[in-house]
Amino acid sequence: MFIPNLLSTESGSERIVRARILIVEDEPDLREAVAEYLGAAGYDVATAETAAAARSLVETQSFHLAILDIAMPGEDGLSLGRWLRSRLPIGIIYATAAGTALDRIVGLELGADDYIVKPYELREVLARVRSVLRRVPQHAPMHGQKASDPRRSVAFGSFQADLDGRLVTGANGAVIDMAKSEFDVLEVFLTRANRLLTRAAISEAIGLAEDPESSRAVDIRIMRLRKKIETDPASPKFLRTVRGEGYIFSLPAGDGH
Repeated sequence: MFIPNLLSTESGSERIVRARILIVEDEPDLREAVAEYLGAAGYDVATAETAAAARSLVETQSFHLAILDIAMPGEDGLSLGRWLRSRLPIGIIYATAAGTALDRIVGLELGADDYIVKPYELREVLARVRSVLRRVPQHAPMHGQKASDPRRSVAFGSFQADLDGRLVTGANGAVIDMAKSEFDVLEVFLTRANRLLTRAAISEAIGLAEDPESSRAVDIRIMRLRKKIETDPASPKFLRTVRGEGYIFSLPAGDGH
């Protein structure tokens, strides 16, 4: 599956495009091996040895996904990830050494899309890249999608969620400030409204591994989401907890697309 970027080619009214991936890794052999492997898989790849070099690339190029080593000299990957998210609607995969559970928890809470634990196989990297790219915000039609296709939109209460533009507005059209990780969870609920979702199902839908850390990350995102869409987060109208089972997003009759 190809994801749109600035280097697209036109074919009639359809656009055939390729994803751009940024690899930030201070180990030269590993950096080049991943770049070569992903390039052979059909992606446009750029590499950087440091966070500073990555920032320079982002000033002139657009990316859909970044693979960031957490432990780098100078600025670390977590800090770089926060900066990238402030500038681009970008997917992020963190690479971390085995056993650094604290980094995983922090990264998930900051909105990481996935994790790779070193040492890893290149086939695993490719599988995770493909999974994350399916959830990257789209700013142009997917391969095979007409530019005239209607945008997906869901209304709930006084809110309107543009699922393609990844934008939520409230009363009087005011834009609701929402992190990518929060919107990811909201989209899962809006496209599965009035259905009980376990933490495991939510984790799978947003591309997180099924483990205690991911469950905690899901709970944190839901807590933050409630503060933005519920009048009383302690007694939610939309995003309700089903004790011992999971969550359900109640979409009243008449609301929706």
